[in-house]
Amino acid sequence: MTELVATSPGLFPLPDWAKSDLSDLKGHQKDDLISGDETDDIVAVYEDAREEVVADQLDAGLDRVVEGQLRWDDMLAHPLTIHDNVETGGIVRYYDNNNFYRDPQVVGDLSFSGDVAAELEAASEFAGETPLQAVLPGPYSLAELATDEYYGDEADFLAAIGDFLGGEVEAFPDHETLFLLDPSLATDAPDDDIAERVPEAIDAVAGATDADVVVHTYWDAIDEKTYAHLMDADIEAIGFDFVAGDRETTLYNINEYGAKDDVALGLADGQNTLVEDPETIRERVEWVNDQIHASEFDTAYVTTNTEPFYLPVNKHQEKLAALAAAADLESEVEA
Repeated sequence: MTELVATSPGLFPLPDWAKSDLSDLKGHQKDDLISGDETDDIVAVYEDAREEVVADQLDAGLDRVVEGQLRWDDMLAHPLTIHDNVETGGIVRYYDNNNFYRDPQVVGDLSFSGDVAAELEAASEFAGETPLQAVLPGPYSLAELATDEYYGDEADFLAAIGDFLGGEVEAFPDHETLFLLDPSLATDAPDDDIAERVPEAIDAVAGATDADVVVHTYWDAIDEKTYAHLMDADIEAIGFDFVAGDRETTLYNINEYGAKDDVALGLADGQNTLVEDPETIRERVEWVNDQIHASEFDTAYVTTNTEPFYLPVNKHQEKLAALAAAADLESEVEA
């Protein structure tokens, strides 16, 4: 029997009132984006918005609570764009969509920052008894989103990113789960030399926590070579996009190379306003289980396939409720 855990990959849409207030307080230029030295008024808006999105998750009945990553103007590049030894360059398209981020140009040693730990600590005050889930970019995706002007070698840069993220995790408050969002593993597969080093970079992050670690991929299926290397990482689960990804390739990889004991299933569309009903999500869980030839998963994290900041707030809230209801139709599902 597989335990279903309703959760989210984080990076939530800002509440409408917060968008309005921040528009007045921050401005609209590249230099007005989050840099880590916000004014007290801006900090207060984000604090109130954080409390609101945590409450939304509790109201929905999720089994894990994320901080929401509302300050992440640069999406997954955020941990670098606010770093003291990173300069922000021009605006770059964020994967294959109409969002953009500042190019983080690493010009010095990636020393400890503590920015994400402070966010998570603040969220923990509102989570109550619901376990906390930390969220970070996966090391490969963060390296791919950045420009290295310091380390000088792709493998060394990936290792430095892994060590940096691991150092950040060491400062996190207690958390039950850590989601590493690593879509580039699927959308821009590493070459052979780097693919071999991806598990080591992931382990540098995963080894810094006692929490269950999920490397969540989306927008496509992981190719066979990358998946085989990813299975070498010392993590509890790999996450798959069953909405936009190539399901046939994903299922081939799982059945050919095996899987971790746990899995994350991206079953609700994080970019489409159509709200899936709980029964549909539950049917998708059962469909995935039916396609797996090996033994069932111990735990399945039921989530949107992508980060959901693309959605209107009301649709996002409805999707959270649908995910929670889907996981709660029965406490477990039999493969």
